[in-house]
Amino acid sequence: MELLNNLMIGVETAFTLQNLFWCLVGVLLGTLIGVLPGIGPLATIAILLPVTYKLGDSSSALIMLAGIYYGSQYGGSTTAILVNLPGESASVVTALDGYQMARKGKAGLALAVAALGSFFAGTVATFLIAGFAPPLAELAFQFGAAEYFSLMVLGLIAAVVLASGSFIKALAMVVLGLLVGLVGTDVNSGQARFTMGVPELLDGLPFAVVAMGLFGFSEIIHNLKATETRDLLKEKVTGFMPNKKEFRLAAPAVLRGTALGSVLGVLPGGGGILSSFVSYAIEKKISRNPKEFGHGAIQGVAGPEAANNAGAQTSFIPMLTLGIPTTPVMALMVAAMLIHDVTPGPQVMTSNPALFWGLIVSMWVGNFFLVILNLPLIGLWIRLLRVPYRLLYPAILVFCCLGAYSLNNNVWDVLLIVPFAILGYYFKKWKCEPAPLLMGFILGSLMEEYLRRALVLSRGDWMTFVERPLSGTLIGIAAVLVLLMLMPAIRKRREEAFQGDGD
Repeated sequence: MELLNNLMIGVETAFTLQNLFWCLVGVLLGTLIGVLPGIGPLATIAILLPVTYKLGDSSSALIMLAGIYYGSQYGGSTTAILVNLPGESASVVTALDGYQMARKGKAGLALAVAALGSFFAGTVATFLIAGFAPPLAELAFQFGAAEYFSLMVLGLIAAVVLASGSFIKALAMVVLGLLVGLVGTDVNSGQARFTMGVPELLDGLPFAVVAMGLFGFSEIIHNLKATETRDLLKEKVTGFMPNKKEFRLAAPAVLRGTALGSVLGVLPGGGGILSSFVSYAIEKKISRNPKEFGHGAIQGVAGPEAANNAGAQTSFIPMLTLGIPTTPVMALMVAAMLIHDVTPGPQVMTSNPALFWGLIVSMWVGNFFLVILNLPLIGLWIRLLRVPYRLLYPAILVFCCLGAYSLNNNVWDVLLIVPFAILGYYFKKWKCEPAPLLMGFILGSLMEEYLRRALVLSRGDWMTFVERPLSGTLIGIAAVLVLLMLMPAIRKRREEAFQGDGD
């Protein structure tokens, strides 16, 4: 009964004209940036963070940003199927069989299976969030300062472990992010830290500016160097309805993908990308005809698409209930909450139930919008794919600069993007993932706060982090993960896999 009452609060919030409008805007923008390769949800949300500040209402802002995230999963599958060019990282696997289906005249079927499978997975994930969020929030109320600090350490370590490439580089990026987060005025002592005498840095580095430089601008610079090859389909896309045989093959794959994505999405570093890759591997392994995969197997589209949408949405669970982001996009969602004076964590459910439950209900509404809009708009997305990237990036740059300026009506914020854009570009060149840096930057201030609070309560005794059972368990798991990744065999296999992907 309590769950129904909470969902009714969410319905009242999500179904206002204002929030329906921003939900629609979010999913359309998400689909658009998913369709247009080279931007991605992380860069887009970073670019739009300053704009949400002007919306005023925190519910509308978070509903729109969430719509961009799961909407991009739909849009990414469109280009993966039609052009063999994944618009979003989680759609890389979809391209393997989706494009082959399109070449055989089954583009409509592949798009329909991807859309309907994603809708089903999104619906299930929404109900899972609604069901599991309250118990997890209750558990979170049992956490003290030491437990929160240990949980954040585990989250950062797990994100490093699941990042691709060199473990040492990923760990260094987290540490760099933590250091960048220290810039500004110490809340306890009032002393300036790492400001180099620049008064504009006394308030610290704005989340949006750092994210915009590392992901938005650096992505634009990187894409300008890449050559575009888009082999667009000439024939009209038709045949959206699967026959009985195709339905029997696709339905179990969707169910398996939904279950897998729902679980992996909750884990640090999981989300849609890991879910889609694991789902494809499982579908190929259990298939009676594994040789079909890579040549147009419908399970190779249905399973990964369901998995990446379920994973994308269940990644909201730890962010909403514990205030801990498990993916870089969730780190930006935490930043958006902080921008709107909403403290992430279990108290959101009790202090602002309209925002909490409104966001959950809006996810189902957004998935419904995506199904009824995406298939009829296929023709529009195909036409947009013909627009050269060199004509798009000037508008994106102008929009970024306007957004950065609107944060504080200060030119300094626009200029501050430049060094982070250069850093982001060279990080890509040096094969250093900037995502762990962003997570370290956003979690850094929270970790420092909980660290100090725990030491004050324990009168400076560092053993409090291992003596308290839950905190000690979390620290122990983090230590085991680090030791495993330092093993030479695992490090070598991980780095070889990353070099293989890059070649």
